[in-house]
Amino acid sequence: MEAKHDSVMMKEVLDALSVQPGETVVDATIGGAGHFESLLAALGEGGVIVGIDADPAAVERGREAYARDRRTNRPVAHIVNDNFRNLARVLERLGIGQVDKILFDLGWSGYQIAAPRGFSFQSDEPLLMTYGEGGETAADIVNTSSEEELADIIFTYGEERFARSIARSIVAARAKERILTTGALVAAIESGVPAWYRTGKTHPATKTFQALRIATNDELGALKEGLAAALAVLAPRGRLAVISFHSIEDRIVKNVLRAEAEAGQGEATKKPVSPSRTELLANRRARSAKLRVFERAAALPYAEPAHPADTLLSYA
Repeated sequence: MEAKHDSVMMKEVLDALSVQPGETVVDATIGGAGHFESLLAALGEGGVIVGIDADPAAVERGREAYARDRRTNRPVAHIVNDNFRNLARVLERLGIGQVDKILFDLGWSGYQIAAPRGFSFQSDEPLLMTYGEGGETAADIVNTSSEEELADIIFTYGEERFARSIARSIVAARAKERILTTGALVAAIESGVPAWYRTGKTHPATKTFQALRIATNDELGALKEGLAAALAVLAPRGRLAVISFHSIEDRIVKNVLRAEAEAGQGEATKKPVSPSRTELLANRRARSAKLRVFERAAALPYAEPAHPADTLLSYA
């Protein structure tokens, strides 16, 4: 599969964050490095950018993007191979106390889809679904979890209506032979759903693969910890932008940001921003993207900014 990645909602993210040259910015999910490169370009001398990703290949893309920036006034860059759930530890190690702008893009890049790590059901690959090296794999979960545990994972993280029958089918298939590839898993999933479900617009393995990916990487736990760490270091008038791609993530982001706003700590967009029709036509992967933004309250009494377009309210 050819590796290709188009960063979603680029204009909306840049408008929302409104990065200024001397600020400190965190891209918590380098991914394909599209957002990272644009945030880097918005910074200048005196600025600092921190790029984080659990995928070593994404970290290398961040380093390559920084190397391409030949400006004499380019900002300082720290590019770190780590999970964003460890954001507080990463910043502490770098000696960074407060951050002006933070971005989380919770989607997985086209490079990860193309890598033979089991993220895609379109080709037969080792059933890993891990972003980094080592750790529990999707194959471990599929082959060791009980039928009830599998059903709970598939229903809770994938919102799959046929979770129980799929779990039953997986257990029956692995009793004959361990499920170690995406092809074997897809076959088990298809055996566990009605015929009409196998011929629908959405591939019958979509939600199960999503659920296993989330479980393998503890994505929801990482998201909660990462958001808490980001809010803890966000400077006065600093902004946090989060792009989510499915309803479970979006609910977490919405609830965390709303709770912070209700506590008087800042202001959150009331509704998520969606991709433009033009972007949807050009990039089908953007169809489920939702952008939510939070702005930390000012340390001093609020003063009307010189340019209304710079306010979160006008953006929302």
